[in-house]
Amino acid sequence: MTKVIAISSQKGGVAKTTTCYALGASLAERGKAVLLIDMDPQANLTLSFGVDPESLHHTVGDALLEHDSLVAVSREGSMPGLDLVPANQGLVILDRVLYGRQSYEYRLKTQLEAMNSGYYDTILIDCPPYFGTLTLNALTAADRLIVPVQCEYYAARAMRPILKLVDLMRKKTNPDLSYRLLITLYDRRNKISRIIREQIQSTFHSALYETIIEIDTKLRESPTVGLPINLYAPRTRGARQYRALAEELIYRGEA
Repeated sequence: MTKVIAISSQKGGVAKTTTCYALGASLAERGKAVLLIDMDPQANLTLSFGVDPESLHHTVGDALLEHDSLVAVSREGSMPGLDLVPANQGLVILDRVLYGRQSYEYRLKTQLEAMNSGYYDTILIDCPPYFGTLTLNALTAADRLIVPVQCEYYAARAMRPILKLVDLMRKKTNPDLSYRLLITLYDRRNKISRIIREQIQSTFHSALYETIIEIDTKLRESPTVGLPINLYAPRTRGARQYRALAEELIYRGEA
């Protein structure tokens, strides 16, 4: 059965897109068939694939408007088993166009249900860093939400609105939506980071992944060459930690 995971945060710069790309690549490395869906108008995930968003004629927007299927607009990546449904800035307009249309929050879910269940083992959705129709579609379609959390004051406070959003989605469109928190960009040398990590672990113990993603410059470099960390710098700390996260998801039956 295909697992659908949305990755979202109401704060930018917490390694949301990095997690989507690196986790997807780590799962593909384990032999899983993985589809990444870029739902962010900034199209950073698309850029990470080495694809120029402005050159695209077909994106996830065409699928949400029911002009094409997700399979029709997808493309293969540099790693076997890792495919992408790309995005571009046209999603900014689409975010407004969809609002108010009948059952607009179910567009992505309908497209995923129409897909042959044997195509992919795991689908990862990169959400925009704000609440709108695109995020609503992603969370309506997802089995689980991963919330990247940086161990610093503002990022920790940003957890509140996203957890309220989970409650809202459970009441409105997706009663089975679950969530987990992932600590990212962790700096073990920083005292405040350690204190906030301990607070998060104490408060959200049952909803927190054991894997912690630390700061690694190679994770920032890999998108510039259009390669996931597994291919760009396979022996680095970042590659090891995202492999560990993939193992944790597989062990928990989440991927």
